[in-house]
Amino acid sequence: MSDGGAELPWLVIRQDDNGNRYRVGRYATEGEAEKVAARLDARGHKQLYWVERLGQTAAS
Repeated sequence: MSDGGAELPWLVIRQDDNGNRYRVGRYATEGEAEKVAARLDARGHKQLYWVERLGQTAAS
């Protein structure tokens, strides 16, 4: 997949208190996605944030 010609294979995923999962954003590098996830996680909300590569899913 591409967005404007750029490859964005790294996803930041959020899971809420009810177990619902949402894609927060797509990024070109794993490092960039990790920084976003860490910044969101630092807000102190109860949601869980993680990074995964497009086409792969985190184990429950």
